Amino acid sequence: MSRKRRTLQPEEKELWNRVAQTATPMHPNTPAPKSEPAPILLPEVKQPSLRIAPFSLGQKPSKGTHSADIAPSIGDQLYKLPVQMDGKTHGKMKRGKLSPEARIDLHGMTIAQAHPALLRFIMGSYASGKRLVLVITGKGKTKEDYGPIPTRRGVLKHQVPQWLHSEPMRQVVLQVTESHVKHGGTGAYYIYLRRHR
Repeated sequence: MSRKRRTLQPEEKELWNRVAQTATPMHPNTPAPKSEPAPILLPEVKQPSLRIAPFSLGQKPSKGTHSADIAPSIGDQLYKLPVQMDGKTHGKMKRGKLSPEARIDLHGMTIAQAHPALLRFIMGSYASGKRLVLVITGKGKTKEDYGPIPTRRGVLKHQVPQWLHSEPMRQVVLQVTESHVKHGGTGAYYIYLRRHR
């Protein structure tokens, strides 16, 4: 359904002209544009050339083939996050010089079991004034990956940092890092909690 355009009545035109005469231009010295501005040309982006090694149909892959998983590991992602705590304490924690005041082992739990258990543990540790706690997730089971889409090892290993950075735990968690080898290495996380108020 199309709308009909209404034409202005003579008294409306007169009112508009009076209002327009009282208005002051925002940029009086700026000349009106005479033509459209020239288009902005972006620099040409060169596409990287992908070199594919020669192969024959049915050939087995060589031992040096790389995984299709190009996303950074969870440890690399946590390493790149800014340090929110004291630098000296963070260094001691990463070197395994600080002992966790409490720990929880999530081995063998499903996501539905692990999330509430982690929430209770973190909030309880914060309420009792603990600062450094250890969450053991395990590294995950190794299995053959034949599919075109890579599957990640360790569901809880990848899920726990996301839970810790979401509400309500993000209000009490100051820093999350992978633990030192003596406390579980890549299969566990140090969680440094904020000071209880």
